[in-house]
Amino acid sequence: MQYLDIIIIGGGAAGFFAAINAAEFNPNLKIAIFERGKEVLTKVKISGGGRCNVTHAEFIPKELSLNYPRGEKELLGPFHGFMTGDTMEWFEKRGIELKIEDDGRVFPVSDDSQSIINCFLQETERLKIQVFKSHAVQNFGKEENFWSVKTNKGDFSAGKIMLATGSNPKMWSMLKKLGHQIIEPVPSLFTFNIQDVRIKDLPGITTEAEVKINSKKINLESKGPLLITHWGMSGPGILKLSAWGARDLEKLNYQFEILVNWLPGFTSEEILADLKDLKTELAKQQVVKNAQFDLPKRLWKNLVIASNILEGTTWADLNKNQLQDLSDQLIKGIFKVNGKSTFKEEFVTAGGVNLKEINFKTFESKLHKNLFLAGEVLNIDAITGGFNFQNAWTGGFLAAKAMSED
Repeated sequence: MQYLDIIIIGGGAAGFFAAINAAEFNPNLKIAIFERGKEVLTKVKISGGGRCNVTHAEFIPKELSLNYPRGEKELLGPFHGFMTGDTMEWFEKRGIELKIEDDGRVFPVSDDSQSIINCFLQETERLKIQVFKSHAVQNFGKEENFWSVKTNKGDFSAGKIMLATGSNPKMWSMLKKLGHQIIEPVPSLFTFNIQDVRIKDLPGITTEAEVKINSKKINLESKGPLLITHWGMSGPGILKLSAWGARDLEKLNYQFEILVNWLPGFTSEEILADLKDLKTELAKQQVVKNAQFDLPKRLWKNLVIASNILEGTTWADLNKNQLQDLSDQLIKGIFKVNGKSTFKEEFVTAGGVNLKEINFKTFESKLHKNLFLAGEVLNIDAITGGFNFQNAWTGGFLAAKAMSED
């Protein structure tokens, strides 16, 4: 049986970050990462469309924590210990130049996630951290004063152990046996499946919108870019709603209605008044052919036709009902959602280890000494990828600090 000081189960973002930082805090430690797959850092590889959305440019701990539907309260303290600015400095110190895009997402200047992966692999090699691929953990448990880990390739033991295994039901099951409560996982970031003539044949169109769940029981709304896809609606505005509504929408079996305001910030009354002005100003022009309010032309056309306005109709020809219908389509169009689609590779869940069982100063289990947990193995998730990575970096760093101490 090989003995190590620290065993980290899970070769993803949180696992590598913890291992590297622990080795830097204490170079004398024998540290190993166990990854069940043939490759490590697979989520890092495909995140952000292969560019790796490292973090998000929000530099105030309280404001940063507001982006976590589950974990908001618990992460506030940890973010005072390690957050966005620290993450950016960490990577830049290791030769990875970063850039902040207009929407706040942070990417490597290379626009290639391989830069991040190479950085991690070089660091593990430099610090002599062992990386065991294709090592599936079959069981782990607490002996008298150490942890034993049984894998498909052999048995190991360590003084401290960390789980950074993401949404892995098998590992959750093992933690359950140790007394931890697992909050049942449900999908968190997903797109809405919508079959509707108003958005048919418009995939690729993006526009700012306000989206609200059309239900008296669920008070959820979000604002942001909405992307029309082949199967319905996506984009940050929709993904935020799916994250905050993860559990409520699962209870509805993903069958519900949404209200879409294509002109965020405006009311029906304001738009109706504008439309009446346009009826006079553009009297002889065809309604369909004159997109207004900076809306994409094809979307405008579909919303006009949905308002019982025939092609060829001029602004002067519009009656009171048509003006009201067009105002409603622009401000409170009702769309029926029939199911969801998830990004299989970037799958994020709401669920995991109950946060009440974790000491968030160290990310150590309150139930078992020298057992640490970080990343999505915990019941923490965020509204986009960059925030999920920041959770991994913060948890990995603080756990590393605690694990490196005697």
